[in-house]
Amino acid sequence: MQKYFFLAAGGAAGTLCRYFVSGAAQRFFDSNFPAGTFTVNMLGCLLFGIITGTFQDRLGLSPHMRLMVLTGFMGAFTTFSTYMFETTTLAKSGQWTLAALNIGGQSAFGFLCVIAGLTLGRAIVS
Repeated sequence: MQKYFFLAAGGAAGTLCRYFVSGAAQRFFDSNFPAGTFTVNMLGCLLFGIITGTFQDRLGLSPHMRLMVLTGFMGAFTTFSTYMFETTTLAKSGQWTLAALNIGGQSAFGFLCVIAGLTLGRAIVS
């Protein structure tokens, strides 16, 4: 039960941070480009790398803190950071084809899934 508390606490903090950072960036750049999402995704990748490189690899991160920070906070802040970390892990282990397939596949298939979801959603309503 304790792990759910850590997960929920991290998720709540990540959601709030995403909301405020994304909104601030979008207002700052004042553009039709989704600068808020872009900013959150890039910042999330940087934070994921810093947290993993510093705490997990060098100083140790307890299972509860890992769950709260990497799964809860980072998962709510942006899952893009996890996607990029996993792709980097594939590349670092020499699995370049899988890394490229992950990038291309998730981008292309995700785009198609959003189109399919919009189409299905509109068909359900009409």
